[in-house]
Amino acid sequence: MAKKLRVGILFGGRSGEHEVSLLSAASILKAIDRKKFDVVPIGITKEGRWLASSDANSLLEGNNGAPSRKLRAGDPEATPGAKLLHEGIPTLLAPVPGPQGPEGKAIDVVFPVLHGTFGEDGTIQGLFELAGIAYVGSGVLGSSAGMDKDAMKRLFAQAGLPIVKHVTILRSEWEASPRKATARIEAALKYPLFVKPANLGSSVGISKAHDRKELGPALDEAAKYDRKLVIEQGVGGKKSPARELEVGVLGNDNPKASVVGEIIPGKEFYDYEAKYLSEGSVPVIPAKITAAEAKQIREMAVAAFLACDLAGLARVDFLMEPDGKRRIYLNEVNTLPGFTQISMYPKLWEATGISYTDLITRLIELGVERHREKNRNVYSRE
Repeated sequence: MAKKLRVGILFGGRSGEHEVSLLSAASILKAIDRKKFDVVPIGITKEGRWLASSDANSLLEGNNGAPSRKLRAGDPEATPGAKLLHEGIPTLLAPVPGPQGPEGKAIDVVFPVLHGTFGEDGTIQGLFELAGIAYVGSGVLGSSAGMDKDAMKRLFAQAGLPIVKHVTILRSEWEASPRKATARIEAALKYPLFVKPANLGSSVGISKAHDRKELGPALDEAAKYDRKLVIEQGVGGKKSPARELEVGVLGNDNPKASVVGEIIPGKEFYDYEAKYLSEGSVPVIPAKITAAEAKQIREMAVAAFLACDLAGLARVDFLMEPDGKRRIYLNEVNTLPGFTQISMYPKLWEATGISYTDLITRLIELGVERHREKNRNVYSRE
């Protein structure tokens, strides 16, 4: 009988997408194949404390990581600022015999379900690389590129992929001279505009500016979340907005694309509220597009995945002009998309023929495969 892999499901974190991460993790923990995997829940509170086992489950239940048992003097958890999980990160980094779970057993692979900052941007991936731990998803470079919308667009352009017109400005530039920054934006782009923090996900901090009056507040909002601000020219018009199409990509060096889906937002655009809070947005899978358009979008999705050196999984988002030429623009890649059973990425693969549980299994296998491939590298001349 094959040894069961010990999988750490890592969730929570310090980002603005903490709550989304909890939803994704709870869904994975419920659906993961327990016949194949021993599962260790690992939580990170909004303050950055690492939690394991029952304390991690407490975080999932909305208790913000409050210890599940009464603390006694001398317990590491009772010490202000102490980290759980056997003192947290230092133990997770133990190179021999491996990262230790709460029972002192080695974790074979980590499934990070950390959306946004400090989880999807290459930082936690760097931690895993230093520790020599197998993990699900893209590496440091791919995660960083997939998180930074400015760097991402540069890679897309280098690969010859069609993207919308955009301008990137720094927060310091906007704060030092709002008039000059506004003039620069308006000289390059036409309203309506989408204003985004360069490094954030789940549409947090994104606003649509229809005119100059709305541009300033939109830039102020985005500037709360990042030092780089990306301003994109809208596709389509108010009466005929752009169609929002999405594809799931799965694999490492030879990735495959799912069927194409479409999101019909319940609001003017697919912002955080439309994604997670309101019930008006409607997913359509497969999208009602031609076979030629679907083929083009799937090929572009794989090309975007490779351009950013991604691995494991990604949801790739597109914009299509609603009328006329129906031109298709690559919008962005999401290296750790929402992962509840009703999230778009799993639903796209379910429509393609891979169940939710099987998708989790395949992603863990891909993480192990990528780690094995990386271990072929030689880091010393001796």
